[in-house]
Amino acid sequence: MTRRSITLTSAMNHHGHEESPVTDVPDMNDLLRQAMAMQEQLMAAQQAAAEATVTGTAGGGLVRITLTGSGEPTAIEIEPDAIDPAEPELLEDLVLAALRDALHQVQQLQTSAMGGLDLGALGLGDLGGPGALGPGPA
Repeated sequence: MTRRSITLTSAMNHHGHEESPVTDVPDMNDLLRQAMAMQEQLMAAQQAAAEATVTGTAGGGLVRITLTGSGEPTAIEIEPDAIDPAEPELLEDLVLAALRDALHQVQQLQTSAMGGLDLGALGLGDLGGPGALGPGPA
């Protein structure tokens, strides 16, 4: 096995002074432009998602809850067949299941709205992806 020795030398400019090493630091103006464009895209995606509506259902459609894309409830519909005075817990369970279904759909809508954004273009590594900063609110 042969050992090789490598000597690193600094580059000198034409005045005989050592030049600064070249780095892969991105241009800050370019990075700011990209960030501003992404912010505009994010705001447009959030607005579009907020204007959409989703409907969660339970019990084969006996209970329906409609939410906006931002999670605001707009309607609750309960079919008469879902109402049994002897078993109010059944209706409670159906309403809760429909609400969970609607909230899940809101989350999917928001995720798909964000899916079109290329957050990796900012060169932020793991900070750019959905959920990369940790779980959202419980």
